[in-house]
Amino acid sequence: MSTPTTTPDCSRASREAILGRLREGLRVAAPPPHVLDRTLVTHTAASPQPPAAESSPFPTLSVLPADAGRPWLPDGGETPGERLAILVDNLEKLRAVVHRCGTTAEATISVAQLTREADWQRIAWHNDPLVAEVIGEVSCETYLVDSSDCSDKRQLQTCDAGISSCELLVAQTGSILASSRFSGGRGLSILPPVHVVIARAEQIVSTLGDALEVMKQQHGGQLPSMLSFITGPSRTGDIERILVLGAHGPKELHVVLIDG
Repeated sequence: MSTPTTTPDCSRASREAILGRLREGLRVAAPPPHVLDRTLVTHTAASPQPPAAESSPFPTLSVLPADAGRPWLPDGGETPGERLAILVDNLEKLRAVVHRCGTTAEATISVAQLTREADWQRIAWHNDPLVAEVIGEVSCETYLVDSSDCSDKRQLQTCDAGISSCELLVAQTGSILASSRFSGGRGLSILPPVHVVIARAEQIVSTLGDALEVMKQQHGGQLPSMLSFITGPSRTGDIERILVLGAHGPKELHVVLIDG
């Protein structure tokens, strides 16, 4: 015959302590969000009673959390000039090569010169109007990925470089926002050993949050199937913390920035 089990006093006391803390957490208002600007906290009054549905005493923010946290995050710049300077500085720190061009014609010359100096034999590109104009003077063979065999990985792997446009440039992190719709699919920016991005200065936004908001406005409910933030050349430091470039993608990243 089994003997009924009893709960030791210590277990009962622990249970009551845990439940007591849960009751207190439901009753006492939490402290205001940890923000630098206290004016963003619109309601901080505490109450010994649970909040009513129509009037909550718990603190709220008058802005989006991303805006409240902005002072704690890296600076992305407030003006176009500041954003441009921060972006270029971050790209160079990430070991990307920035080619500043005042006009599309200068960008065309820059890309043609880069092709000759690197001795590229074949480049891949997608049919973006800006890319099509800029590669107009390259002397090597070109491969258009927007053709019927654009998903042929073997073709992309035979190219020395992939040239694409992008959606946006993020000053805060030095990132390039690429998409399957405006950057030549998924393979163009990954398979060739060098990635060249053609962009205009007006595509620069301040922060990652700003980039996502712009994407929502531009594409509405029809976002591209792939969004990728490219932050410098592909790299890894897994083995003895030694930085190796080109581990999982292009070893070189060039940004041809038309900022005239």
